Amino acid sequence: MDEIKTPLAPEELRVLRNQLESESPPSAQSQFNYAWGLLRSASPRQVSDGVTMLEELYRNEPGMRREVLYYLALGSFKQGDYGNARRYTEQLLKIEPDNGQAKHLLEEIEAKVTKDGLIGLSMGVGALAVGVGILAGVLGGRRKR
Repeated sequence: MDEIKTPLAPEELRVLRNQLESESPPSAQSQFNYAWGLLRSASPRQVSDGVTMLEELYRNEPGMRREVLYYLALGSFKQGDYGNARRYTEQLLKIEPDNGQAKHLLEEIEAKVTKDGLIGLSMGVGALAVGVGILAGVLGGRRKR
């Protein structure tokens, strides 16, 4: 998981892109390597492009599905798409129930969803309290008249 938090140097990503572009047609491994490099980017657009490439590899390269699923889950997690991240991770765990990386990633996803859910809940409660306060103020103001 930590590996996608540190972006590649621009030169390293350029090497992967050049390798991809030098092949006609590009090999599945070169596509995977470049997608992996894109996932490490700080740019949401590049991460999205990496996820798109991995989705295509998943559809077109059955022999790479195990490897691709893990990185699809990581890319989705990085994008904040926790539903897809969970789905990809669970699919990988069906193939490899003892995969420690996938188990750890699923724990990370669940923790993030729980944390975000609690933050969302507290924001909702706060907004409700403000709304009740405004309503009470409006209704209280009408009674004084």
